[in-house]
This record gives sequence, structure tokens and C-alpha cells, in this order.
Amino acid sequence: RLFRQEGTCYQQAKQVLHAAVPERLQGRERETGILQQFLREHVLGQRPGSLYVSGAPGTGKTACLSRVLLDCKDELAGSRTVVLNCMALGSPHGVFPALAQHLGLPVATGRERIRSLEKHLTAQGPMVLLVLDELDQLESKGQDVLYTLFEWPRLPSSRLVLVGLANALDLTDRSLARLRAHPAGSPRLLHFPPYTKEQLTRILQERLGQVAGDPVLDSAALQFCARKVSAVSGDARKALDVCRRAVEVVELEVRGQTLLKPLPGGES
Repeated sequence: RLFRQEGTCYQQAKQVLHAAVPERLQGRERETGILQQFLREHVLGQRPGSLYVSGAPGTGKTACLSRVLLDCKDELAGSRTVVLNCMALGSPHGVFPALAQHLGLPVATGRERIRSLEKHLTAQGPMVLLVLDELDQLESKGQDVLYTLFEWPRLPSSRLVLVGLANALDLTDRSLARLRAHPAGSPRLLHFPPYTKEQLTRILQERLGQVAGDPVLDSAALQFCARKVSAVSGDARKALDVCRRAVEVVELEVRGQTLLKPLPGGES
């Protein structure tokens, strides 16, 4: 019972330090605005197009887009949104049956499947927003999968808006050079830089500020963690992991001390 009373703040701290999508993303106001503007301009404006989002792991790409999709849920209700994580696909070409399944298209194989998708995406109907996370998993010999996907928004009467997320900054230059021959059809680029020390400190302070009572981790410790992580990677998930592990260590120490406390009345 004693431990439950003293351990509550540690449980809360570990919960808020999990890498879930928060209500507001610290240090990503500019990127959030660009994503919202792109979706409103293309999905709501019924203008097909593509956006390539790059940035190292833990820089907030997926979290930011997830937040924007949640915030714009009502606005996007009139369109069809499909979100695929390319890591879960068996092969680069697996993106086509996965998309067909989400769109409710009949089963087809090979070129027939791609023709069926193209026919569907150029027919009358609501705009289709396709979000592909871990896009670099679709790289293949000749890059035929990536070229097919990024050329769909350029088809006559297309109603596809494509958003791809990947770690590599140069994927479009390295793998999709052919698209640059058509500047109007090449994807817009949005890069997420690594988090700075100040941004990581604010993220940690905001998360831990949700825990009632005295601060669980000292302010100087948060700044030390932020400085170390920003110097190596600027990965917010790493900073959250480090702090969560620190809380677990303290929690174990407190548990040991609580178990050794003498019982009331001097009983052994």
C-alpha cells in the first residue's frame, strides 16, 4: 500500500514519456502548417499532387502527419484516406494489392492490377489521399514501383494525392531523377531537421509537466539529456526513452527502500 502511494507519480511519468502522438508537437509548428496547407490545397481543392517528407528517425515526421490527419479529420471526411506502412509489405510490389484492398477493388494480378488502380484513380469520385510511411522500403530494381506511384497524380483526371515519408533526404534525387524532367509533376519536398537541445528540453518538460506533484526529474537532468541526444541524433524518441529508463531506475530504488521501511508500532 505504501509503495502504491509513493509509486503513482512514477507510473504517470512513464506513461507521459511514451512516444505517443501528443496534442501539440513542440518545435514542429512550421512543418505542421505546411502539411495542413498541402492537404487543404490538394485534397480539399481537388488538385492531385504529391509530397515527399524526409527526416531522420525520431524527428517527428509520422507523429506530425498523424496529428494533422486527426486535426483535419472533419475537413477530410469527404475524401478517402489510405495509410500504409511499407515496412509491413512483403515486397515493393505488395503496395498495389494492399491499396486495391483498401479501395475495395476486385482481386487482380500483375499489370491488370495496376491498370485497375489507374482506372479507379482517374474515374469520377472523391479525392484519394494515400499516405506511405517508410517509403524507402519500396525501392526496387529500376524503381518501377516508386515511379508508378509518383506518376499517378499526373495522370489526366487523377484524383490521387500522395504523401510519402522516408528517412533519406535524397531519395527523390537518387531514385526518382526522371520526375525532374517534369517540374510540374515532381513531388514537393518537406524536410524535418533533427531536434535541437532547446526543442528536446521543451518536449521533455511539457510531457513531465502533466504529472502532478513535485518534478520527477530535475530540470538540470532534462537539459543534460537533451544536450547529449541533440549532439548525437536529435531523436526525440531517444530522449523520451532515456528519461523513461531513468524513472524506472528511480522507481526500483524507491520500491527497495519502501519494502525495508519498519512497520508502524515497531513490529519487525
